[in-house]
Amino acid sequence: MIPSVLPTYNRADLTFESGEGSWMIEADGRRFLDLGAGIAVNVLGHANPVLVEALTAQANKLWHVSNLYNITQQQALADKLVGASFADTVFFTNSGTECCELAVKMARKYWHDKGQPNRVEIIGFHGAFHGRSSAGIAAAGGEKLTKGFGPLLPGFAHVDWEDLKALEASITENTAAVIVEPVQGEGGIRPMEDADLKALREICDEAGILLIMDEVQCGVGRTGKLFAHEWAGVTPDIMMVAKGIGGGFPLGAVLATEDAASGMVAGTHGSTYGGNPLACAVGGAVMDVVAEDAFLAEVNRKAGLLRQKLEGLVAAHPDVFESVRGSGLMLGLKCAKPACTDVVAAGYDNEVITVPAADNVVRLLPPLNISDDEISEAVDRLEKAATQVASKV
Repeated sequence: MIPSVLPTYNRADLTFESGEGSWMIEADGRRFLDLGAGIAVNVLGHANPVLVEALTAQANKLWHVSNLYNITQQQALADKLVGASFADTVFFTNSGTECCELAVKMARKYWHDKGQPNRVEIIGFHGAFHGRSSAGIAAAGGEKLTKGFGPLLPGFAHVDWEDLKALEASITENTAAVIVEPVQGEGGIRPMEDADLKALREICDEAGILLIMDEVQCGVGRTGKLFAHEWAGVTPDIMMVAKGIGGGFPLGAVLATEDAASGMVAGTHGSTYGGNPLACAVGGAVMDVVAEDAFLAEVNRKAGLLRQKLEGLVAAHPDVFESVRGSGLMLGLKCAKPACTDVVAAGYDNEVITVPAADNVVRLLPPLNISDDEISEAVDRLEKAATQVASKV
């Protein structure tokens, strides 16, 4: 008999009932150090008092009105995002998946309105993840995402990760845009080199096509800059943001230049919930903290500390780990002989939360305000997990 919750998740046998900062408390009272942050969502940890206050204050005023009316909190958050980024305009969604849908529509509408309706194709990279909608799985193209869901939405092509020669050769008179994650998350914590990201921007400029960046997982301070593409000194035309922007409250945003968004006039897109007062009140509070230079400087310092300790962990367990990779507090442990899922499971036994990814990588995505002591304790627990896994190799 099918359970009342559709069984599309392979859930761990854990039930968390509360959280405090970088900690989650299981129903049986065990305290787990959270290096997953709800898959890069809880950027300020669990039950952060600043976010609780923002949410509670708004909840006592107004929850939802729909986008038929002006929303003060939405305008305030849009102004903050525009002021802190390349963008001229923002559309709010509830999730990263919805961001992908709009990014694809925006790129295609851009060319339609310029009298080139044939320009519909969007080129992506193998190993990508852009959500699980029809456009998202077609944009990523991996069999794990697409098998059984055909016919796929047409108008997408794919090249190998960082193979810019292949990408350049794939551009035709039908190409509308390129879509890329500056750091692939689900694909195994694979950062695109700064030089390659710059070259990608140049390729798009020379071809006169749009560049869409998916910063759903790597954005909002995760890499030590507000947005990951800032490290390369380039900007996209369209950018997808979600996860961390709401700090745990469902919220997404598509940021764009005025030119790229020029086709999206009244009636071309909409959302009932997107950008409602509750979500944007929390998102505004997140931005007030995360966008500060001092906060981002601390993310970079803590990232250096965590990476140093992880390098020591890899050196001590070469039978379990091959290397550390990633950027900022978006790090991955590439596993050797054991499966990454075995390491994640051993972490559960030792009360530390991590997240599996492709390419046999364990993702480490802690709250951005994790303390130095918690970093040390987390690596100690990972050490115990590695020892446990090594005994079974």
